[in-house]
Amino acid sequence: MSESEGARTTPNRTPPNRTPLNRVRVLRAAVAFADGEAGGIDVLSMRKLAQELGVVPMALYKHVANKEELLAGMVDAVVGEIDPPAPGADWKGAVRERVLSARRALRRHPWAPRVIETLPAPTPAMLGHLDTVIGLFRAGGLSADLTHHAMHALGGRVLGFTQELFEASPGPEQAAPDPRPALHYPNIAEIAASAAHGEDGAAVGGGCDDQFEFEFALDVLLDGIGLLHQAGWTSAGARRGAR
Repeated sequence: MSESEGARTTPNRTPPNRTPLNRVRVLRAAVAFADGEAGGIDVLSMRKLAQELGVVPMALYKHVANKEELLAGMVDAVVGEIDPPAPGADWKGAVRERVLSARRALRRHPWAPRVIETLPAPTPAMLGHLDTVIGLFRAGGLSADLTHHAMHALGGRVLGFTQELFEASPGPEQAAPDPRPALHYPNIAEIAASAAHGEDGAAVGGGCDDQFEFEFALDVLLDGIGLLHQAGWTSAGARRGAR
């Protein structure tokens, strides 16, 4: 066999197989960066994200126009983790599970609530989630009027988070709080003490349980909405009654 024939039968060498850059890959990398990097979302930049992906920063702009669009896409990726409604569930159970699934998704990504609050407008995935929740109310027979007010009452809780009124009570390893404010705000002091002690007065140590408080408020709201639905409540009637 001639040297030229041997050259023709030698397999061609191909570059290593690389995953092509696309919008989904960019957003997944950004979410992973914000989840795992010290400083999270605050230190995320297009330059650092490009370094994570092994590309030049300009390559990212083919898929996300700017940092604002990147953050909106990251929120959509997180909202996309929310479980679909279980088939056959009653409206209250379906809404409850949808909201708690949203909370689980956001707790996996602690930076997400703050980003959601700073977005100039809801993202497509957020609008889709809200549309689904509204659809669950309407499929349960609630009027558009009551559903409108129910969504207002639920507020950010629909997306799985809420602004807590009080910080969690200190655990047993923390220093005892200064008792002097209790002299001026005795009712707040009583509530704070109840969060750290059981009904029998024994210390329970854990302070406020954020998940329990979230579910308690959610159940109170859904139960109240259910009672209004059963009573045939309308906002027009409520306004007439308030006069």
